[in-house]
Amino acid sequence: MANAAERVFDLIRPTVEEQGVTLWDVRFLKEGASWYLRVFIDKPGGVSIDDCTNVSHAIDPLIDEADPIELSYYLEVCSPGIERELTRPQHYEQFVGKKVRLRLYQALDGAKEWTGIIRSGTEPILLETEKGEISFTFKQIAKANVCDFEN
Repeated sequence: MANAAERVFDLIRPTVEEQGVTLWDVRFLKEGASWYLRVFIDKPGGVSIDDCTNVSHAIDPLIDEADPIELSYYLEVCSPGIERELTRPQHYEQFVGKKVRLRLYQALDGAKEWTGIIRSGTEPILLETEKGEISFTFKQIAKANVCDFEN
């Protein structure tokens, strides 16, 4: 289903940007018995309910016409939140100099969780931690979230 989310991302990106916001991410997820297509948008100063509504109205016909997802789902447009998840390489580049929390698939130096300041947002990701500078590949990172985000 990740491919469906990527197809939607590519399809709606220009229209989302025409609305004056940035397309942060698209996820297609099953929660309980229902499927959700979540579109995360962002802009300096934060996203309003009106932003979400405007983007939803703008992209809904595009998605319906292209029909990239065969299953029934609910469309949600929302903000990535304060502790936003970093899911794309450009997210790491955007948050160089900011504090993040990484969870790894496998332990590195005895730890699966690391917190520190991103010093390089390109691979390898360089993180300044209490134990010094440590590098990670995108494939090692299971989840990454921004700490103390200021928009």
